[in-house]
Amino acid sequence: MTEEIFAPWDDPSQTPLIRYEKITKKFGDFTAIDNVSLDIFPGEFFALLGPSGCGKTTLMRMLAGFEAPTNGTISLGGQDMGTVPPNKRPVNMMFQSYALFPHLNVWDNIAFGLRRDGLPKDQVEARVEEMLRLVQLQKFAKRKPDAISGGQRQRVALARSLAKSPKVLLLDEPLGALDKKLRQETQFELVDIQEKTGTTFMIVTHDQEEAMTVSSRIAVMDEGVIKQIDTPASLYEAPASRYVADFIGDVNLIPGDWRGDALHWADGQAPLSVQSDVEPGPAWLALRPEKIAIAKEKPNADNAIPGQVIDIAYLGNLSTYVVEIAGGQKVRAQATNARRLSRRDITWNDSVWLSWTATAGLVLIE
Repeated sequence: MTEEIFAPWDDPSQTPLIRYEKITKKFGDFTAIDNVSLDIFPGEFFALLGPSGCGKTTLMRMLAGFEAPTNGTISLGGQDMGTVPPNKRPVNMMFQSYALFPHLNVWDNIAFGLRRDGLPKDQVEARVEEMLRLVQLQKFAKRKPDAISGGQRQRVALARSLAKSPKVLLLDEPLGALDKKLRQETQFELVDIQEKTGTTFMIVTHDQEEAMTVSSRIAVMDEGVIKQIDTPASLYEAPASRYVADFIGDVNLIPGDWRGDALHWADGQAPLSVQSDVEPGPAWLALRPEKIAIAKEKPNADNAIPGQVIDIAYLGNLSTYVVEIAGGQKVRAQATNARRLSRRDITWNDSVWLSWTATAGLVLIE
């Protein structure tokens, strides 16, 4: 499944599976969601991304039926969900706590919802075995939750959530309880399972790396509004605002006066060459650290500015250099540590040159 083929949001003939239309949610005088409209298409792995308190979980809970909109409508498969109770909606929700039954083994945890719906025994058995194969837990079917690892409990919760074949699976910070390495491994497992089942997934997370890894599209939220909806690559390379640029990965933001062909940023310094069709006026150059080269000698480049190294962070696969430039501004540049033992000739307090191409940065006016 590639982005070029699987991009229904770019096809006007495609019908959304989920549609939020002018949704507002208030708790007393506090507006948690402010006039949000959003379409999510069948088969998407869609992420709601933002800091704590931005409204992302409230938006998800309204789809599940745990909260009711103050204004606006939410439809699923063309049906208005306004009068449909939570237990009648074709969605299932997986919580961060997993909420497994400690007295039931893995097999019975997965079977619980199917039995409650009154499915025949043979159908329950077939579906549970299918889910165990999907999450690769056949060998652990008879174990209780406290006898398996955190990552395995997460997969049990996922299997139980998928067992009833919901149209939409809602994941509320599902990997928050896992350690970093296991969380990264599980992210790829989630993507693989989502592609195998074809179920539409919606995930709520504050972890931008997690959202970038698993999702086909991301809605970046802040204070109850959606700042930008786009693919991970577009959000990173073409953010619409300083907020999105700063929230998605590391970025340097250099303020100045954009005059149509260059950014004038400091007295006595050469203007910065950028390719942009933004209207002239006050603006910022958004520049990712990995797009900046650092050297002791002035290079032949579209943009080259002098500075002094004031800090270095060695992160194993790469090193980050914090360089103070004209006006006291600090810029971060990254260099890949391609060799295990390499001579690093740049150190603290060194005078250096930072350089980048005219297409490396982006001019932002908001």
